[in-house]
Amino acid sequence: MSLEKSTRSSRGRTPTGQPNPIDVHVGNRIRLRRTLLGFSQEKLASLLGLTFQQVQKYERGSNRVGASRLWDIGKVLEVPISFFYEDMDKEVASQSPRMFSIPDSTPICFAEDNEAFDSDPMNRKETLELVKAYYKIPSRKAARHLFDLIVSMSKTTIEKSDEE
Repeated sequence: MSLEKSTRSSRGRTPTGQPNPIDVHVGNRIRLRRTLLGFSQEKLASLLGLTFQQVQKYERGSNRVGASRLWDIGKVLEVPISFFYEDMDKEVASQSPRMFSIPDSTPICFAEDNEAFDSDPMNRKETLELVKAYYKIPSRKAARHLFDLIVSMSKTTIEKSDEE
């Protein structure tokens, strides 16, 4: 192993050799959307012409997703490319490979970096279970009534909170 190899990241990994947190975030978003659509890793892999092991590696962040592959994943999962970067913590965003390879590199500030983000409710197990249960309701009419009830209740709760 050369000295140069040990002092810089390799293929976008952190200096310690761990998957880059941005790649892990993108992988988590792939897993989130795949799960919301009810796709198995095998199903997604089949639609992309990959093995399920490759999908596993993408979802863990251990393999980086190239631009053309991310395009395909977005099309299959019916989301724009930006979906995979949404709700990224500021700390994760500061872990780009550029930060490890360019000495004294300073992060570029974006407007959204200044906003305080709550943790993404789409990452909660409760949300996934709720969405799965909703789509298992056999009557789509009943499901729509439930949806309307929840939306109505959420507006009522907000209005009451504003009054107090």
